[in-house]
Amino acid sequence: MPQSPAADDHDTVDVIIVGAGAAGLAAALAAHAQGASVALLEKSGAVGGAAAISGGIVWAPNNARMREAGIADSADDARAYFGSLNHGDIRDDVLGAFVTEAPEALAFLESACPIRFELLPGYPDYYLDRPGAKQSGGRALDSGLFSYKALGEWAGKVASNGQPMPIKLLETPLGGATGAIDPQVIGARIANDERGWGQALVGAMLKGCLDAGITPRLNTAVTQLLRDGARISGVAIKDGDGAASALFARHGVILTTGGFEHDRALTQAFLKGPMTTPASPPHLTGDGLRLAMTAGAALGNMTQSWWMPVLEPGDTWFGGTKRALPVLIERTLPGSIMVNRAGKRFCNEAANYSALSGAFHAFDPNAYAYPNLPAFLIMDGAFRAKYPVASAMPGMPAPFLAEAGTLAELAGRIGVDADGLAATVARFNGFARTGVDEDFHRGAHAYDRFYGDRSRDGAFATLGALETPPFSAVEIKMGTLGTTGGPLTDARARVLGHDGAPIAGLFAAGNCIAAPTGGVYAGAGGTLGPALTFGVIAGRAAAQRANWEN
Repeated sequence: MPQSPAADDHDTVDVIIVGAGAAGLAAALAAHAQGASVALLEKSGAVGGAAAISGGIVWAPNNARMREAGIADSADDARAYFGSLNHGDIRDDVLGAFVTEAPEALAFLESACPIRFELLPGYPDYYLDRPGAKQSGGRALDSGLFSYKALGEWAGKVASNGQPMPIKLLETPLGGATGAIDPQVIGARIANDERGWGQALVGAMLKGCLDAGITPRLNTAVTQLLRDGARISGVAIKDGDGAASALFARHGVILTTGGFEHDRALTQAFLKGPMTTPASPPHLTGDGLRLAMTAGAALGNMTQSWWMPVLEPGDTWFGGTKRALPVLIERTLPGSIMVNRAGKRFCNEAANYSALSGAFHAFDPNAYAYPNLPAFLIMDGAFRAKYPVASAMPGMPAPFLAEAGTLAELAGRIGVDADGLAATVARFNGFARTGVDEDFHRGAHAYDRFYGDRSRDGAFATLGALETPPFSAVEIKMGTLGTTGGPLTDARARVLGHDGAPIAGLFAAGNCIAAPTGGVYAGAGGTLGPALTFGVIAGRAAAQRANWEN
C-alpha cells in the first residue's frame, strides 16, 4: 500500500468518507457534529446508493417513537431476539453497540437533518415465535416525506429507480394500509415535490449535509488507501475525467461503499448459493471490500446476503444492466403460488424474503442441482384483475408475464411439468377453501398475513384458490438487496486487521462491513437500522483522533 506523500492543507480534511449512501451520509453528519471537516466521496453520479431506491424503513429497537407510543422494548429484548436466531455469525460486542446505540443515533439524525421517523403501526418483527420479538411492531420506522424543492439543483442528483413516490410507505399496502389517498393531497405533494420511501431518507440527510457545508463529490472513485507508517492517512482518487489526485485525512477514512453484489467474481468467490440479479444500483461492486482487503482487514460473514426473491421486468438500469424488482406482496396475496420446474410448491410463499433463500438454495445431491431454481410465480385471472404485479397495475398489460387460458398451456409456455402443476394447484385450492395450508402453513403467522389482502379474515388474507383464467406466470430468481459481508469492525466501527487489532485510521459502516446482526434480517428495515447506527458511530469515532489507538 503506498505511503502518503507530503500533504498540503488544501488537500487535507479531518475525515474522508468513501461512499454517499445512507451510512456515508450519516457518518458525514456525525463527524461534522464533532467539529471535524469532512470530504464525502461518491464514485457514481448520484447520492444515496441502495438506500435511495429502498422502502426507506429503518429497524431500530427501543426507539423514541416506541417509547412515545408506550410500546415496551429494551436492548436486552433485542439481544434475546437476535440470540435466538444466531447461527454463530453475530459478535456480541458489535451487536451490543447496535441495539444500545440505535435509539440515540436516530435521535441525532432527527436533530441534524430534516427527517422525522414515524411508527409503522402493527408492523411485526419477522420471527414472532422467538423471545424478544415484538408482535405488535414498533421497531420498524417509516422515513416520512421530504420536499426535494429544498435541495435545489441537488434534487436531480439522488439515485432513483423511476418516478418518485409522493406517498409514505406506511400509507401503502407495503406498510399495511390501502394506498387510497385523497387525490388533492397527492396533487399538493407532487406540486411540492414531496417524496417518501428511501428518497425521503436520503434527501433529508443530503439536505443536512449541504446545510453543514458538506458537498458530496460525485463521479469520484477511490482507487487506493494511503498510509503514513501504520496509519491510513488518505486516499488516491480518480475523477470522472480520469484525472488522478490524492486527498488526506488528519483523523481517519471511513468506508461506506455498499456491498459487492454487482461484481460477479466476488459473488462467485464468496456467496453460499446462486444469486442471479441484485435489486440494487449497479455501481455496488465491492470497492470498499477491496480497499479493506488491501489494508489487511479481517473479513466476516462473507457467504451471506440480504436475500430477496426478484423478477426481471425487462427494462434496464443506466448502462444497460438488467434491472430486478423485489417480489414481496405478489407472492403473499391470495390467488398466487410459487412452484419449481416440477410444478410443485416448495415453501411458504408468504414467509419473510431473507429467510426464503433457504428454500431457493436447497440442493439435491442426487441430481446435483438446485431443484427450486428457477421458480415461477403463478397467478390466476382474478389476481391480475385485482392486484398489481411489479409495476403493472391491475388489468394493465404486463409484457414480462407469460399468459395462457389453461394451466396446462401455461405450464408448456414456461417449461414446468403440467401434471405436477395441475396436482399442486388442486391441492392448494383445497387449502385455500379451508384456510389451512397443510403443507407449508402459509397464513398461520401474523407476518404472512401482513402483506396479504387484509380485507379478508385470518389466513384467507393470503390463501386464495387459483381458479379464474387466464393464468399468468413469471420467473422468480434469487436476488439480493445487498451483500452482508466485509471487513470485521469493532463496536466503534474501527476496521480490524488479521491480528484482531484496529487498523489505525480506518473505519467502516453499512453494507460494506460484516453486518452487526450477522446474517439475521430481523424485520423490515433490517439493513438501514444498522447502517445508520454504525454510520453515526463511525463518524463520531473517526472525528476523534484518540480512536486511532486501542
